[in-house]
Amino acid sequence: MRDHKHNVGSPDRDRINVNRTNELQDWTKTLGISADALRAAVQNLGPVIATVREHLGK
Repeated sequence: MRDHKHNVGSPDRDRINVNRTNELQDWTKTLGISADALRAAVQNLGPVIATVREHLGK
């Protein structure tokens, strides 16, 4: 297992950080949408996961 030294601190489990590649990849896979669609949703709705999921119907 690799040690990700840039991923320090505890993750905020209630928010999506589209500026972190690993989070962007995980959430696009989980939600089944493109990175551009996720970025747009976060820009328009904010980073709260529950709000983004509700908007996307997921």
